[in-house]
This record gives sequence, structure tokens and C-alpha cells, in this order.
Amino acid sequence: GCAPCQPFSKYSQGRDTSKDGKWGLLHHFADLVGDLCPDLVTMENVPELVRHAVFHDFVEELTRQGYHLDFKVVDCRLYGLPQSRQRLVLLASRFGRVTVPGATHNTDQFVSVREAIGSLTKLKAGEQDQNDPLHQCSRLSPLNLKRIRQSKPGGTWRDWDPELIANCHKGDKGKTYGSVYGRMSWDAPAPTMTTQCFGYGNGRFGHPEQDRAISLREAAIFQSFPPNYRFTRPDDPVYIKVIGRLIGNAVPVKL
Repeated sequence: GCAPCQPFSKYSQGRDTSKDGKWGLLHHFADLVGDLCPDLVTMENVPELVRHAVFHDFVEELTRQGYHLDFKVVDCRLYGLPQSRQRLVLLASRFGRVTVPGATHNTDQFVSVREAIGSLTKLKAGEQDQNDPLHQCSRLSPLNLKRIRQSKPGGTWRDWDPELIANCHKGDKGKTYGSVYGRMSWDAPAPTMTTQCFGYGNGRFGHPEQDRAISLREAAIFQSFPPNYRFTRPDDPVYIKVIGRLIGNAVPVKL
């Protein structure tokens, strides 16, 4: 199980989220474990969860129920994912001592964007691959098309001509958000996939070379879904926002 991460995410830091209805769902997860008595329990969430009392309550409750458990924050790149993603992983067992498995890769073996998606069909903004409904990307406004053409792989919006910079980034607070409207780098892992990973302005989600945001298929591959995985029935429409949310919220398959 996995309680929603929004109240614990670093994007929520600085505001009181304890009154968020999702905050206490970890208690409900513990109640379910108590009712069902499964042999094994697994959980994945954002690293910031360990700072919250609700997590320590959860650990204490599982221990009280007789579980042996282990948890740690893992770097998904060290487990073969082509994505920089830090996640808290918890394992609990009634069989005896349990530990979170160690890394399968080292820093010299990180999987790059090029290795993950370099062979996919080229697309223009708003296009869809005729052979793969998931290999489609969002449209770009004329302004954002100008912006992405001035974006360097691994660079920031600070590389643009001044007239292209958004007003919200010209103030002192906005200057700190350097990773939005960014392109990925071919030879490094992708950034963390979010529920908005299909949007060029929502992070470093620009394709390293093509003038567009990454496609749903590319985002799914970064989350280590099989390259032919279907999120819908064959004849159902593919809604970018719906599938994007499923991809961003998923626990990466390899993890």
C-alpha cells in the first residue's frame, strides 16, 4: 500500500498539512494491516514522510502487531531506473528479519535518457505515433515553442532571450525555480516523473533534442513500465492528463 504523498512532499514544505484529509491515511493503512494480517507488507512514499509523526506511529503499530520491518530511502538510479528519484521504501514480514535489498547498479551504470528512449519515433509537439497511442505529446503554444528552441539540454530558462522569460521568474522568489521549462540531457538519467510530467513548463520535461515535452510512452519508460504496456483497453481513448497522472503516481516497476 501507499498513502498519498502530497501532504509529505517537499513541494508542501512550509505549510501545515496535518489537517489535510490525506495526512492520516497511513493510520488507515495500519488498520487494514491489522484486519487482514498479511504475511508481508510493502510501502513506498516520499523521503520526507520519515519526518512526520504519522510514519513513526505506523512503524510502532506494525511492530506491535508482530512484524519485523526495515525501511530506508533509496536512490532509484541505483536500482536500474533511468530516472533520478529518491523514495522511502518499507518492508515488513511476519516470517522473520527482513531488509530492503541493496543496490543493483553503481554510479558508472546509471541508465541514461538516451539508453531509455533514444530509439523511439521522433515527434513534433502535439503529435502521436500511429503505431503507439501512448507515444503522444502535448501541444505547445507559439511562445513555448520559441522557449524550447532556446532551451539547452540540462540548462534553464536563464538561457533564453529576456523577452521570453515569464514574469513570475523575474522576481526574487521565481529566480529559484531554475528547473522548470528545462530540457533533459541525453547522457544523464531523467528527472523525477510527476503527475505533470507531460507538460514542458512543469519541470525539466523537455525532450533533449526534439522541440516538445516528453510523450506519455517516454514517461512510462522512465518509470520502467514495459515499452508496450497499455494503460487502457485497445479501443479506449488516451487522455493525456489521466494517463500522465497514473504514470507519475506509480511506484516504478523495477523498484
